[in-house]
Amino acid sequence: MSVLSDKWIRKMSKEGMITPFKEKQVRGNSISYGLSSFGYDARVSDEFKIFTNVNSEVVDPKNFKPTNFVTKKVSECIIPPNSFVLARTVEKFKIPNDVLVICLGKSTYARCGIIVNVTPLEPGWEGYVTLEFSNTTPLPAKIYANEGVAQFIFLKGNEKPEVSYADRNGKYMGQTGVTLPKV
Repeated sequence: MSVLSDKWIRKMSKEGMITPFKEKQVRGNSISYGLSSFGYDARVSDEFKIFTNVNSEVVDPKNFKPTNFVTKKVSECIIPPNSFVLARTVEKFKIPNDVLVICLGKSTYARCGIIVNVTPLEPGWEGYVTLEFSNTTPLPAKIYANEGVAQFIFLKGNEKPEVSYADRNGKYMGQTGVTLPKV
């Protein structure tokens, strides 16, 4: 298994693996996003689902209730102290059948106590990635929409798997918005 370079990511993105695709790192006054040496830094969209305790519900992955969160469409999302937010990438991904992708949080946010869950994108998966953010601090924390939040690392397998995520009709296939837990 090898880590794939910017040349491979660029080539595959011209074939539709990442859309929209930025061919180089975009910086300036933004938290960086776009193509890097051995990965792609994706952006977070402006739709956020912020967990709330207003209804004193129990968070249950087998019986998840939409009343556990508040949905906001904003350019800046404030995560309450010691809380959690769901969002999605701006970019849509279409993963080749012989590649596994790992999503890792960016250090700019990690250094502020904002952790992005490590998430795999399996061979054959496609859609917008639902991202999970934890604010580990005792203070409110801010995430900026349309800026970089996570790096995706592409790993080439030694061969195609017998059954891809698409072949088994994976439950998170084809996500278009922030997708809640499914069993």
